[in-house]
Amino acid sequence: MPRTIITGLDGSAESRAAAEWAAREAKLRGLPLRLVEVREPLPETAARTPFPGAETSPADGPGTTEEAAAGLRLRHPGIEVTAEQVPGRPHEVLAKLAEDAELLVLGSRGLGGLAGFLVGSVGLAVVARTERPVVLVRAGEQAADEHEPDPTGIPSAATRYRPVLLGVDVDRPDDAVIRFAFAEAARRGTGLRVLHGWNLPPYYVHGLPADPAVHRAVADRQAAALAKTLSPWRAEFADVDVVEESFGGSPSIRLVDASREASLVVVGRRVRRNPFGIRIGAITHAVLHHSAAPVAVVAHD
Repeated sequence: MPRTIITGLDGSAESRAAAEWAAREAKLRGLPLRLVEVREPLPETAARTPFPGAETSPADGPGTTEEAAAGLRLRHPGIEVTAEQVPGRPHEVLAKLAEDAELLVLGSRGLGGLAGFLVGSVGLAVVARTERPVVLVRAGEQAADEHEPDPTGIPSAATRYRPVLLGVDVDRPDDAVIRFAFAEAARRGTGLRVLHGWNLPPYYVHGLPADPAVHRAVADRQAAALAKTLSPWRAEFADVDVVEESFGGSPSIRLVDASREASLVVVGRRVRRNPFGIRIGAITHAVLHHSAAPVAVVAHD
């Protein structure tokens, strides 16, 4: 069965932005796009549950999903778009469908005029449940937002893509996360910016005065570890220009700040096969809620 890109649709601004992003990604990958509207059985007095992050009332009525598919076909010629309605609980249905998908794309409401997402409980549940890559897209996200401004400073979708941004933990690097980021940069014909944050070991900082030499030695070791981690990927993706940044401090703050100049942010999520609770990791959680660019969460063991 050929893989597809799946996106959840409920008529809200965030789901429409996610569908447009998914269509652009489908064209980059040469894959079909599948629009899915999940209808949860509820009492007549209750509205159906929106898709991840959506707080607005979804557009309702027959034909809504197929009309959205027709619009995507017109705006993105050359991609195959199908549409369907599926009964069930949104987070369960989407997580199940994602098992056979190349990518799952969901919408999240943007934080007003500020950069960042408002990821609802359904969206977090889907991210935590699926082991396939999931991309979260803010309401209002435009194709031009992922590209450099034109020479006059005007946003344009015809210019070069902004770099892809990747957060890496050199103590526990994962091939799936790194490969995903390199491949996304290669598809976009753009560079890859890799950030790695680290802290001094506890025995260096507790009860000892600041020692610049110690700090420099640790910084050099961390930078060397990052270079070693990325070396085979640089060789495999030789056409991708890579910028490495190893620094002392919080990786989540740096990633959020750097997301303003990125076309896509890629972070990992360690798979925890625990049926209780939703855990996606502190750094990934912070990036999901505050990134200025779409965020791809790649699960790994």
